Amino acid sequence: MLRHYYITDDLDDLELVEQELEAEGITEPQIHILSENDTEVENHHLHEVEAVLKQDVVHSTEVGAMVGVVGAALTLLVSYLMGWTESSAGWLPVIFLAIIVLGFCTWEGGFIGIQKPNVNFERFQELLHKGKHILFVDVDANQEQAFSKVIKAHPALEAAGTGAATPRWVVRGQDKFRSFMKTMP
Repeated sequence: MLRHYYITDDLDDLELVEQELEAEGITEPQIHILSENDTEVENHHLHEVEAVLKQDVVHSTEVGAMVGVVGAALTLLVSYLMGWTESSAGWLPVIFLAIIVLGFCTWEGGFIGIQKPNVNFERFQELLHKGKHILFVDVDANQEQAFSKVIKAHPALEAAGTGAATPRWVVRGQDKFRSFMKTMP
């Protein structure tokens, strides 16, 4: 899958674009609107980016966890090399300390991420502050032609590049979950 980004300031046009994309078989989990005006996006029944995904929580937590793994490994290595594990307490306190280091670094990474915009959306921050809206669509190779047809019918959309998309299996899982929820009473 490939993610296509487009910039616009017309939510009415975006509403039409979403309807046309869905009519062409591009599903709701593939279409997102990034905006600072969440109320208007919701009033237009557009598929907005979840608030937690606007921030860099997931990426920063992963980075924090990687730092934590290194810190925990260093804790274990230094304790072993210094001979602290040879005491009557043995490895148990050292292992607990390594777990605490890993947990703290992971938590701190997430905490830092809450305060930063998502790394995938940093380049759009100035446009968002100016009232623009970002449409991004994750498109399969077999959907490219239908996607291009819809986008060409809306010249107000300004292309803003491409990027890595949500993995196909995640999108298909969201589709199946939505289908399941609609069929359940």
